[in-house]
Amino acid sequence: MEFNRKHLLGLEGFTKKEITHILDTAESFKEVLSRPIPKVPTLRGKTIVNLFFEDSTRTRISFELAEKRLSADSVNFSASTSSVKKGETLRDTARNIEAMKIDLVVIRHGAAGAPHFLTRCVDAAIINAGDGAHEHPTQGLLDLMTLRDKFDNLKGLKVAIVGDIAHSRVARSNIYGLQAMGAEVALCGPATFMPYEAAHWGTEIFFDIDECIEWADVLNVLRIQLERQHKGLFPSIREYHALFGVTRKRLDQARKDITILHPGPINRGVEIESELADSECSLILNQVTNGVAVRMAVLYLLSGESEDGSAKGGES
Repeated sequence: MEFNRKHLLGLEGFTKKEITHILDTAESFKEVLSRPIPKVPTLRGKTIVNLFFEDSTRTRISFELAEKRLSADSVNFSASTSSVKKGETLRDTARNIEAMKIDLVVIRHGAAGAPHFLTRCVDAAIINAGDGAHEHPTQGLLDLMTLRDKFDNLKGLKVAIVGDIAHSRVARSNIYGLQAMGAEVALCGPATFMPYEAAHWGTEIFFDIDECIEWADVLNVLRIQLERQHKGLFPSIREYHALFGVTRKRLDQARKDITILHPGPINRGVEIESELADSECSLILNQVTNGVAVRMAVLYLLSGESEDGSAKGGES
């Protein structure tokens, strides 16, 4: 199958066929990662800039490692040590980078829509590594891959996203991706963590964690994003854990197997009990491993080369 998108800005509007193609490609790269020398010359000669305007650990390292495994040349940009500190705009930063003959741009930005804006400024392929509270498509894809590895078929799987939905870009990408793959999706958290538009997403909504666990096969647990909150949305961390924390006691009461995902970083003892994050029902480390494979697949599919080596193009 030919991948006909030029950019990866979000999973909204992606079809099951497109997502399956990305995941299948990621599985082939996952095999590469298990080799004694986990490196292929697939993107040799390509230059990729990692344009991070926000702090990141897992996503940034994962993209950098994926680029190295594909033999691409990487340029790492940090807003804290760049001309952005001197007042340079995103547009000027991007155009200066493109003048250096960059092929792909991986961007993380605090403003929703920044990757979309970048597509109007440069000709390079743009990959959204998280924009504000909008989307984080590669995180959504690696979550889908992790679930597909365990359950094989996602159709009818009941996945509950628990926590700070309103400020989460991971939640939106998961909702779009899971629904495209035929899964059932629910949201759970305090009313103050539910965005107004949640009623139109076609999901179940729970305000009781125990009812949510009774419904779900999988819990994708989100952290409370205090850095994005401009006012207090809950009384205290302790009360949040008491009312919505995912604990061993709560899972035992449900008397069924529950799978746990978490995009990280984990606030142990807040949204999830520390022991549970390291337990047999947790796939958190699988998500980390799959993150490199998924990002290798996305970089490859957007690299501008078809499988026979000829140039390809397409819509965003």
